[in-house]
Amino acid sequence: MKVEMSYLRDLNYWSICLRILLAVFCSGIIGMERGVRGKVAGFRTHILVCVGAAMTSMTGQYIILYVSPGADPARLGAQVISGIGFLGVGTIITSRTHRVRGLTTAAGLWTSACLGLAIGIGFYEAAVVGAFAVTMAMVAFQKVNRYFYSRRYVREYCIEADSLGSMKRVIVKIKEADFVILGTMLEHDRSQNGGNVTMVIMVKRKKHHSPEEFQFLVGEAEGILFVEEI
Repeated sequence: MKVEMSYLRDLNYWSICLRILLAVFCSGIIGMERGVRGKVAGFRTHILVCVGAAMTSMTGQYIILYVSPGADPARLGAQVISGIGFLGVGTIITSRTHRVRGLTTAAGLWTSACLGLAIGIGFYEAAVVGAFAVTMAMVAFQKVNRYFYSRRYVREYCIEADSLGSMKRVIVKIKEADFVILGTMLEHDRSQNGGNVTMVIMVKRKKHHSPEEFQFLVGEAEGILFVEEI
């Protein structure tokens, strides 16, 4: 077994095939989960990133063996780690309500690159365990995250009203309902020209409040056009 693993860690045709296939498999699992959820970077994108990183790592190993024995094997891999950030940024979107989307997908792309580097250098054990851990984090741990998130007492909301007067009235209504306002930030005030008013508000609910009570309270108020949790 030791002889076989040593052979597969060397740079030969069998090890190259194994590394490429393993990169496709490990990143494909992560990308499939993202693709099912309708994310921009899905199955094919994750595979391309991981295979490309594996190729980079193998190229570094090839340079050391056949081109420049004194070269630094980690130099090419370091460029992949820093360069993948530009690709990840393209998946992050900030909506008009300050809701940030795509962070998990961007992190998945970055992790796929790391898996590819590990596979490319022949560190199979870490790649397999890492792929399993990432899949668990995206699938199983999401339920755990939702469980704790639903029990948060402090939350931020974006509220849009048809006038500044309507916004003031809803703030009074929020205080009367026993919510604690921790901070407010007026985003857009076009009330002077007959436009809408947008405000970001941070509130703390009491134990007797349900997580959905605030949105229902504000959404039913007169003059409120839009309310969404950030």
